Amino acid sequence: MVRFAAFVGFGILTYHENQQRKQIELIIFGAMALLYQPFLKIILRRELWNNIDEIIEVGLMVRLLKKQNDE
Repeated sequence: MVRFAAFVGFGILTYHENQQRKQIELIIFGAMALLYQPFLKIILRRELWNNIDEIIEVGLMVRLLKKQNDE
C-alpha cells in the first residue's frame, strides 16, 4: 500500500513539474515514481533502501521548505 501511495504521489508531482516545464524536477520525480512503482519490485538490500528513503525524505522536506519561503 505504501509503494502504491508513493507511486501515485510521485506521479502527480511528475505531472505537475511537466506542466511547469521544470525538466530536472520532472526527471527526479519520474525516477522516484519508477523506483516505488508497485508492479515490478526492485530488489535492493535493506540498508540501501533505508539510505534511499532517507535521501528522499530530506529532499522532499527541503523542497517543501523552499516552496513555502518562495510564497
